[in-house]
Amino acid sequence: MARDYYETLGVSRDADKEQIKQAYRRLARKYHPDVNKESGAEERFKEINRAYEVLSEPEVRARYDRFGEAGVSGAAASGAGFQDDMSGFADIFESIFSGFGGGPGGQPQQRRRSGPVRGDDLRLDLKLDFREAIFGGEKEIRISHLETCEVCNGSGAKPGTRPRPCGTCSGSGQVRRVTRTPFGSFTQVSTCPTCDGTGTVVEDKCDACGGKGANQVTKKLKINVPAGVDNGTRLRISQEGDAGGRGGPAGDLYVYLFVNEDQEFRRDGINIISEIKISYLQAILGCRLEVNTVDGLVELVIPPGTQPNTVMKLENRGVPRLGNPVSRGDQMLTVLIDIPTKILPEERELLEKLAKIKGDRTGKGGLEGFLGGLFKS
Repeated sequence: MARDYYETLGVSRDADKEQIKQAYRRLARKYHPDVNKESGAEERFKEINRAYEVLSEPEVRARYDRFGEAGVSGAAASGAGFQDDMSGFADIFESIFSGFGGGPGGQPQQRRRSGPVRGDDLRLDLKLDFREAIFGGEKEIRISHLETCEVCNGSGAKPGTRPRPCGTCSGSGQVRRVTRTPFGSFTQVSTCPTCDGTGTVVEDKCDACGGKGANQVTKKLKINVPAGVDNGTRLRISQEGDAGGRGGPAGDLYVYLFVNEDQEFRRDGINIISEIKISYLQAILGCRLEVNTVDGLVELVIPPGTQPNTVMKLENRGVPRLGNPVSRGDQMLTVLIDIPTKILPEERELLEKLAKIKGDRTGKGGLEGFLGGLFKS
């Protein structure tokens, strides 16, 4: 009587594909003939492979759940219009890409490349103060990334040893399954579950990295932020991502910049927007006063009769153009006029006299009319 495939892999009948894969990898490594020399290990290994062959394919698994072993045997599969060209993973392992045989129409399959693999790119978000974004400068950051193990030089094996070719996939990193249908033969290629596609198996693991060939390391970096960066600007730091595999280059680090808001200034492209509040007398008579810019205090001339919400421009006091810091935008100041709600009796007396004079000229008397007509809306 055929053994239950779920029991063979030690999983429940509702196990998902990842749970089945993990169970298979664990058992395959334990009973692989190259590792386990005990009596019966090879037969157990074949049972594990057969169970994984059936349960890893959704359609085959569905037939097995419905009909049992009869649903996935050659006779039953033929009756359903399908017939497996293999009778287990033992046969599949013998059909690895080896430069010949196998695809639809007998076309040779390309052997998997097992050369250097580039490391993953990493992302870091960095916040800048308003002035840091405008003028740029050096910033120190901390990153955590994978670095090649210095003890084993990335091989994952103890010094003096080396990884051996995977016995499951013969070092190709892939396994192949061929299915025959009335329309021809179809080949399905998947990553080798034993070596995870690397083509090698580490038996004596490096103590420094646990056989992974790389360690997670936190380090400090100094980066140069160019003048004129803005929200969303991306900086690329070459080869500061995760370490590559099998001698491959490291990935890159991408730093995304985000600029904190400023209480006094805001940005509009390469221009800086701000406001200045003056008294109604300064607006009427005109004045000179110091205003704040990102470069410090600068003298500004307020012409007599300046109206509310007048926009005044300070040239070359804006943001440097990214990539051309010599060229800068302007600072645009909106003039706000402070009209008092309460005035001293002496001030009122003077304003009444001024209102009378203005009223005599225009025919409109009264303090309220005078104050209301001081500024255009």
